[in-house]
Amino acid sequence: MSASISTAAYGGDDNLARLLREAGVARSVADIRDLIAGVNAAPDGELPDAWLDLVASKRSDGLSEQLLALRAGIARPADPAHGDHGARLAALRAELQRRGLDGFVVPRADEYQGEYVPLRGSRLAWISGFTASAGAVVVLLDKAAVFADGRYTIQVRQEVSAAHFSYHHLMEEFHGDWAAANLPAGAKLGFDPWMHTAGWADKMRASLSPAGIELVPTDSNPIDAVWTDQPPAPLGIVNIQPLSATGRGSADKRADIAASLEKQRLDAAVLTQPDSVAWLLNVRGSDVPCTPLPLSFAIIHRDGQVDWFVDARKLAPGLEQHLGNGVAIRAPGELPAALDALGGKEARVRLDGTTAALWVIDRLEKAGAAVDQGGDPCVLPKAAKNAVEIEGSKAAHRRDGAALVRFLRWFDEVAPKGGLDELTVVDTLLAYRRGAADFRGPSFDTISGAGPNGAIVHYRANEKTNRQVDQNSVFLLDSGGQYLDGTTDITRTLAVGDPGPQARRHFTLVLKGHIALNRVRFPMGTAGIQLDVLARQFLWQAGLDYDHGTGHGVGSFLSVHEGPQRIGKTVNGVVLLPGMILSNEPGYYLAGSYGIRVENLELVVPVEIAGAERPMLGFETLTLCPIDLRMVDASLLTAEERDWLNAYHARVLRELSPLVEGADRAWLDQATRAI
Repeated sequence: MSASISTAAYGGDDNLARLLREAGVARSVADIRDLIAGVNAAPDGELPDAWLDLVASKRSDGLSEQLLALRAGIARPADPAHGDHGARLAALRAELQRRGLDGFVVPRADEYQGEYVPLRGSRLAWISGFTASAGAVVVLLDKAAVFADGRYTIQVRQEVSAAHFSYHHLMEEFHGDWAAANLPAGAKLGFDPWMHTAGWADKMRASLSPAGIELVPTDSNPIDAVWTDQPPAPLGIVNIQPLSATGRGSADKRADIAASLEKQRLDAAVLTQPDSVAWLLNVRGSDVPCTPLPLSFAIIHRDGQVDWFVDARKLAPGLEQHLGNGVAIRAPGELPAALDALGGKEARVRLDGTTAALWVIDRLEKAGAAVDQGGDPCVLPKAAKNAVEIEGSKAAHRRDGAALVRFLRWFDEVAPKGGLDELTVVDTLLAYRRGAADFRGPSFDTISGAGPNGAIVHYRANEKTNRQVDQNSVFLLDSGGQYLDGTTDITRTLAVGDPGPQARRHFTLVLKGHIALNRVRFPMGTAGIQLDVLARQFLWQAGLDYDHGTGHGVGSFLSVHEGPQRIGKTVNGVVLLPGMILSNEPGYYLAGSYGIRVENLELVVPVEIAGAERPMLGFETLTLCPIDLRMVDASLLTAEERDWLNAYHARVLRELSPLVEGADRAWLDQATRAI
């Protein structure tokens, strides 16, 4: 992380006002304080002083020093998860009674329905202390329940007090059924329609209606009414993503989407997913951790014009000129009127019903629009990367691979000595990645699992769970980086000393599935669900399996979990297309002992097969990092599988050796030796 320019003392509002005037900035000090409050509600990221450009791109050192000094004196938002949850529940219940409600549903999601929420949207954490990436709470006037899936059964009990909440499994017990069983007939259960999809509301009503319970949308969120120090909306700086990284200009993308709307006789599409907005406009933001999103909505009309509903205070200088006349910058508060205008024209409007907030759908329909709940028109073009994005991803993976080699050499040196713990691993890996060019932060919270903690899928180390790395054990490390030219995601399972024959056998079964999936050739029109069994087959033959998907899509300096494509057991009919990037990550988890996963990112590419009667596709591996040979039982590999592993390691050595030297190069030579 870059250091601030200065730690000078703040010279007072009058002094700052003078410096602003001298720089030609037509803003009051009060305006600057409001801006800083929004900046403080966004992650600092790798460039913590980039926000200064939001005040003035050309400024004196004195102005920069005073702006930084002012920010240093303004308190950062408190961690929403920390606090007196009993008092918070009491305040919420009083607010519910004031509104005539008997309960309220609090999801993890915010209005954008994304993987990450800003501090302002961390309502689930605020009311309960639960910080997982999925979950829900139902608060009734006399009791409350928290719902977590299998990934977070341990975490939820560590973070949420049993004195205030009962624990429930999100997948095994729908929270609507729990509410129906615990509310009397005639009760009213509230929900914020900005925080839920139409599908959720339909399922909830199906649970509640037979019990005579009414599901009631609220005009405003009751938690916001009692969260007295709720942070403002984040104002992370939004920058241009250059053509050298995107490969296509925003105007060209807008023209393509407009043509697709015209073809389908649609008048407009409402984009509610910020990554679609970022892709369409060739911008990247910094409002949430790990994903460079500008939280915002957009409407693209069939003539290609775009209304972008975004707080203009967070737009970097020059961004409006970059977008041109085809994009109108509108305040977020103008979205309701814009939806009403579409309804007034009885427009046919495309909207992704699976990800859009129910509020948006209801507003459009009540205004008179014909809502087509098809897919987001940006999703497929975004998923199928162009040649420039592919080359960017390959370059990012080379730099990421070199950073991982340096880290793994360090790990192999330090771990056997004892005293190493999971959080130190996380911090050290981040430090090595920060040495790579154009690194902009982790692409997700690193999963650093020693021994039995590695068996907890999506485990996240904290001060309470931080475990030492034992000798003769297995260590699972799942991590990724965001680079200006690509997004990475990699899992390596590492031996510390002798992991034992059982762990090597399990690892090798996982590796065989990983190899089988990478080597498959499949006809155009194949969906990921049709390939999933290839990765599981060897585990299944041993009576084993894993309870997560095999592969997810990955963005281009965007979301590390990108749809619509995936590889897994669950039904997904999206066919794999050239240019799509997916993970290949089979695993096995022995509760109480260790977790195993092998993950590379794969690019879908056309392949030539002599005599083929139809277009065929395959996978090209993007990830470049040795697979720990100490975990491999070579006797379980076929000759073809050994050849694959040796060829992969030869490629890793060939591509990464120019990027490392000295002890790191010597380690790489040994780690990629042929077996």
